[in-house]
Amino acid sequence: MTTSQTSARPATTAGRAAAAARPLRTFLALDAAVTAVNGLIYLLAAGPVGDLLDLDTGLLRGIGAFLTVYGVLVAVLASRQVPSAVATKAVIEANLLWAVASVATAVFGWFDPSTVGTVWIPLQAAVVAGFAALQINGLRRLVG
Repeated sequence: MTTSQTSARPATTAGRAAAAARPLRTFLALDAAVTAVNGLIYLLAAGPVGDLLDLDTGLLRGIGAFLTVYGVLVAVLASRQVPSAVATKAVIEANLLWAVASVATAVFGWFDPSTVGTVWIPLQAAVVAGFAALQINGLRRLVG
């Protein structure tokens, strides 16, 4: 009687890279989904969201359009079997910049949001910074 053993590890370099990229792809896909949905909410419901956060609807529509397009681009990156390290670094840097700008907005009271807005802005900054941290770890695993 003979037995056959198969390795759980991919046999090729491309297969190993794809397996190593799986967590990064997941983090990018989650970022893309949350960003695009948030963008669509800002874009399509700027009036009620603007009333809630006490922010200008034009500002929210502009942010919504940007976030929707950004989310789609991040989704395209996440769809790659092995996402580009350069593009992933650009996403990480954009996320970190967004988080810092959001905190600065809250700290300096730019746009004079309501109390809900003042709470919402740093909360969403924390989520974006969290995505950046997860993506940094995923990219480190990928590039070794």
